[in-house]
Amino acid sequence: MSVQDVIKKSIVESEVYTNFDVGEIVIALIFSVLLGCFIYLVYKKYYAGVIYSRSFAVTLVGMSIMTCMITLAISTNVVISLGMVGALSIVRFRTAIKDPLDLLYLFWSITVGITSGANMYILALICSLIMLVVIHVFYHKQSDGTIYVAVIHYEGDSVGDAIIQSLGKTKYYVKSKTSRGETVELALEVSVKKNDFTFEEKIKEIDGVKDITIIQYNGEYHG
Repeated sequence: MSVQDVIKKSIVESEVYTNFDVGEIVIALIFSVLLGCFIYLVYKKYYAGVIYSRSFAVTLVGMSIMTCMITLAISTNVVISLGMVGALSIVRFRTAIKDPLDLLYLFWSITVGITSGANMYILALICSLIMLVVIHVFYHKQSDGTIYVAVIHYEGDSVGDAIIQSLGKTKYYVKSKTSRGETVELALEVSVKKNDFTFEEKIKEIDGVKDITIIQYNGEYHG
């Protein structure tokens, strides 16, 4: 008897419908919903992008519920598990994930659904708490001062030195410097703490400075 015949025989002999434990199913789904909402709140609080997407946040909750349902289904019957694998293998997701951190939230929701469907509630809870601590620590470490890009147009060689001196103890990096005739465009990455923009007024008072534009910058360009 070939391997294919053995597989076919085992599938035929297995029961298509099995007795479900309704209590365990309800508990698993409720747990996945609660942890999905927990991920939703974490994403909403620590989102640092340009435009917050509420639809993506809601997707995180739905993802945990759907993966929990799939895990419950494939853990009960061989036929259903093979059918799920075949169905999911042809699914193609066309939506591009522009922020790499969003992938972390997606995988977090998927793993929460899988562990909840496998009745590993303690594992799902502990991992979720660890993820919260990691995101909280790195979020506050990154947000120790808001990053801005200051674009300054000025004329005169000595004006550039005066602009740098006016920054004082403000942390900065020179991003670019472009000369167009007598006009120079200077782009600085400035770390601003407690919304202290006193350097802006100092730069405006420098003779030779035409204008200054300040743009908030979160470290990522999403196009």
